[in-house]
Amino acid sequence: MNLSGKTALVTGGAIRVGKAISLALAQAGANVVINYHSSADAAAQTAGEVEALGVGVLPVRADVGDYSQVQQMVALAQARFGAVDVLVNGASLFKRTPLPMEDMSDWRRVTGISLDGAFYCANAVAPQMLARGEGVIINIVDLSAWQPSAGFTAHSVGKAGVLALTRQLALELAPAVRVNAVAPGPVLPPPHFTAVNIERLAKKTLLKRWGSPDDVAQAVLFLIRADYITGECLTVDGGQRFGP
Repeated sequence: MNLSGKTALVTGGAIRVGKAISLALAQAGANVVINYHSSADAAAQTAGEVEALGVGVLPVRADVGDYSQVQQMVALAQARFGAVDVLVNGASLFKRTPLPMEDMSDWRRVTGISLDGAFYCANAVAPQMLARGEGVIINIVDLSAWQPSAGFTAHSVGKAGVLALTRQLALELAPAVRVNAVAPGPVLPPPHFTAVNIERLAKKTLLKRWGSPDDVAQAVLFLIRADYITGECLTVDGGQRFGP
């Protein structure tokens, strides 16, 4: 797909890796709908940077774990730009959910954003994509889809579910809509990481260094443009899976 003049909806598109994806899409000529939930100031800043690139932009606050809000968001995008050509499901909540659990609220919230949210957004944009005979969905997962992290049960299960959802959507929506995933490795340290944490993780990659959010954004662009790839996952981890 040539992105010039197209419209992309990026959930979690205001901050961190999501922001890099929003900007990369704008640089490629796409209008960008920036979904956010609590990052209003960041969304406004990212929207300004997108607009400066000469494309249309629409920041929309919506909880992707709430289907009614997702439907309203997609309706706003359609009203502004006519259609959503590309969906990037990037919203997630990285929160500890160790087992056993007594309170299920964190489980529901984490999986509600990552797994339910990805499904809700795909379900909401699919009818228009199918009607137009073209569309691309990119789901952002991570290495926990294969290598679960202790204490992060909901996150790991949610990302594994999104990987399975990627393949199912590719099957269900073919041939009009292509669906793929990108799995970032160490591209942006969490706020609590120390210099020691950062160096230790770099040594676990084959390339012995961290990547960047733009590495993920470029992988997203590749999969959008690669018209004969669907149902796949592109890992952007510097070889961390095969490191020491």
